[in-house]
Amino acid sequence: MLNRLYKTAVIAFFAVMAPLASAGTVVDKATFERISAAMSSTAMGLTVSTVSTSDVKGMYEVQFENGPMVYATNDGKHFLLGDLFQVDNGQFVNLTEKRRDGERLAQMAALDEGEMIVFAPEGEVKGEITVFTDTTCFYCQKLHKEVPELNKHGVRVRYLAFPRGGADSAGYRQLVGAWCADNPQEALTALKNKEPVPVQQCDPNPIDEQYSLGQQMGVRGTPAIITDTGQMIPGYQSADKLLVTLGVE
Repeated sequence: MLNRLYKTAVIAFFAVMAPLASAGTVVDKATFERISAAMSSTAMGLTVSTVSTSDVKGMYEVQFENGPMVYATNDGKHFLLGDLFQVDNGQFVNLTEKRRDGERLAQMAALDEGEMIVFAPEGEVKGEITVFTDTTCFYCQKLHKEVPELNKHGVRVRYLAFPRGGADSAGYRQLVGAWCADNPQEALTALKNKEPVPVQQCDPNPIDEQYSLGQQMGVRGTPAIITDTGQMIPGYQSADKLLVTLGVE
């Protein structure tokens, strides 16, 4: 715990000392090659994917392929693994999480909504959440019971599949059955109510792709809720709290 607090404090110190306005700008080829050469490791299976400027002068955001983002020095010989905080009027602002919000929004925008199971309100759409779900998850079932209340207040609910137990789990087979059903909304609702649903197969189906996306986005459990601002809420949140989070009255 002390190490974690110390790491956070050090990164927050850097953020206060030298913030940059151009954070997130892709670096030139020479800088990328220098940092990539220093930090890529075949033995450890680490390959640098991108290098961008950060909010701290002299530090760069280094993204590894299928791995974490770290903050590295100009020569790539030192790095920090953790979130970057900025102290603003006595408040701690997580700049790394804000960056993740933007990345999640871009990833959501690139998805084909036709491959989601969507529960839409009848009237005006006032907000939207995208939920990684598993039919065998208790809190996913609990959240789904509150979807009508969310719809009533104008919130669209879009589901992506995230079988917690992997491809050999009962949850995976049920999710395939829901997505392949003639009426996916009815099938998903029935499964979350623990009602039997004939397991249909269809090829291709988006379950593996959505599961992989969730892993890339840092989903570790279900439900994982992504708001229309890109914020990720790990775990269950009641409809009442979600409406507040979304700013929907």
